[in-house]
Amino acid sequence: MLADLNAEARRKGIAVSRLIEDRLEESLYQPNKETLEALEECRSGVELPRVDTSSIEAMTKSILG
Repeated sequence: MLADLNAEARRKGIAVSRLIEDRLEESLYQPNKETLEALEECRSGVELPRVDTSSIEAMTKSILG
């Protein structure tokens, strides 16, 4: 198992400890309902309105209406 971890870490250009952290995070992370709904919305292909980020005021107006 360690040889496989070392090989994958080398391929990805990261430390083995970082690879292990990433794997643990992936296995432990359980998204909440809101996150799952947001992911589904993103995957649905529905075009959402663009947010104007040219200024704080424009961004606030485009988000809040």
